[in-house]
Amino acid sequence: MQYSIGVEYALHCLVYLIDIQADATIGIKELSAFQGISETYLSKIFGKLAKEGIVSSVPGVKGGYKLAKPAAEISFWDVVQAVEGTSRIFQCKNIKNNSYLCRDEEVAACTRAAPCLINLTMLEAEESMRNTLRGKTLLWLNEELDRVLAPKQRQETRDFFAGSSRM
Repeated sequence: MQYSIGVEYALHCLVYLIDIQADATIGIKELSAFQGISETYLSKIFGKLAKEGIVSSVPGVKGGYKLAKPAAEISFWDVVQAVEGTSRIFQCKNIKNNSYLCRDEEVAACTRAAPCLINLTMLEAEESMRNTLRGKTLLWLNEELDRVLAPKQRQETRDFFAGSSRM
């Protein structure tokens, strides 16, 4: 199991939208140029983020994207779901019902009635991961970046997007 690069692109680009003015937007062209990533692919990702209400788009020459809600209300899990979809990672196929012993109808009935412990364990692990991702927000990410990156680097990034934002 592996998340697509789209999740990484989305999280990196969304953090740049935090500090822009409320009436401003940032275009895909500027976001992709800053990150050195495909404009076309990033457009598809932002389409998914807009569909899920994470960003809002402003059409036109002076258009672009901005966060649709406060950064504290956008979790990593929200972004993962928007980009990757809502399917479970582990897809149980109930192969326990195909075993040699299940050819005996009495054993088969007992086996079908018992929960699949493998499925339960995998779903428990997945839920733990989801809860971790739900606990991390864009606001948390922004604050952590302020803490771990050099102030000059953070300011230069903010200046880049302040200069390229559209109002």
